[in-house]
Amino acid sequence: MNAEISQKETLLYRTLLALALILLAAALRIAPHPWNFTPVGAMALFSGALLKDRRLAFLFPLLALFVGDIFIGLYKILPIIYASFLINVAIGLWLRDRRTIARISSATVFGAIQFFLVSNFAVWQFMNTYPHNSSGLLSCYVAAFPFFWNTLAGDAFYAALLFGGYALAGRFLPALQASRQRASTE
Repeated sequence: MNAEISQKETLLYRTLLALALILLAAALRIAPHPWNFTPVGAMALFSGALLKDRRLAFLFPLLALFVGDIFIGLYKILPIIYASFLINVAIGLWLRDRRTIARISSATVFGAIQFFLVSNFAVWQFMNTYPHNSSGLLSCYVAAFPFFWNTLAGDAFYAALLFGGYALAGRFLPALQASRQRASTE
């Protein structure tokens, strides 16, 4: 019975830590930063990988994005951008029980690429900035390419902070360690 309560408490503490890190990432989004160097992609990936409740994993980043967008400003392609970040949450789901540095790195790169492809397709399709033909689409992607590097760098930086911070906290805070681990060290 005590082990069951301890496991529930550990899960609660781990969930609270993950939510706190997601909130911190969301707050950093509205801080001044270079174009596209934001924690949003990493936040969505982290949410999918760490939050056990799938509904919460998808809902929490959307709420964080929306609150940030209230401060930053709403925009025409917002639903598509949110859908792209939900893809990052889904990529994070794949990481759940397979978190290694190599897999987190691969997921981060894949998330940045899909965001680049989806968001710039939306710009081309809905913003009337480029002609609606193949050369217009190509021009849109070429013009956006410098921003891709900032997206990738931001996602990599914040993924390292989120996943690394979570792993360090789990290693050094007894309340976050699995009850089996605690019992063997006591």
